[in-house]
Amino acid sequence: MLIHPWDAAHDETEWRSWLATHDFGQLAANGVNGGPPMVVPTHFVFDGDREIVLHLARPNPIWAALEANPTVVVSVHDDYAFIPGTWRSDSPDEGVPTSYYATVQLTCRAEIVDDKEAKAKILRRQLAHHQPEGGHGVVAAGEGPYHRMLPGIRGLRLEVAEVRAKFKYDDKKPVEFQEQVAARLAERDLPGDADARAQQLRRLRLR
Repeated sequence: MLIHPWDAAHDETEWRSWLATHDFGQLAANGVNGGPPMVVPTHFVFDGDREIVLHLARPNPIWAALEANPTVVVSVHDDYAFIPGTWRSDSPDEGVPTSYYATVQLTCRAEIVDDKEAKAKILRRQLAHHQPEGGHGVVAAGEGPYHRMLPGIRGLRLEVAEVRAKFKYDDKKPVEFQEQVAARLAERDLPGDADARAQQLRRLRLR
């Protein structure tokens, strides 16, 4: 991923704060024997520091890739919008369109978890995060309504080794230009425009 200096996160707090509100992304692993990369959309739980946990079904084809090479990438993106070229130039023939978006990519080392109680612990962490209101039975290796289902899944612990974060909102442009684009996003109001505008204005305040 290309990250120009003006698109980079200002500090760790910026990307950590953004990622704290996002818990769905794509898990990517190298393909096996020269095959294409394996990419799996999935919910996950990030501890805010250095660990991600999740689980996937045992038949998922990604396991062979992880066993061959445990280095993976978790990629998350959001707050995106298409910016027409006519918004970026006074001349309709010279404007260059672009995309606004925020993304965090975490390179991790994967550890496969097959122990039943360890898998149950991962599930409890996920339920506490995704379903904090409760409304589910006991999640344990030897009791409750789910213990017989545990053999059908495998857990994953991902140790974060590197983080690449990008907030692409035309920060290299003059303030007046960004304010004009923000106004046009508000006027257009397509799905995603409000979130992209909020990120753009947040970055503008940081300038």
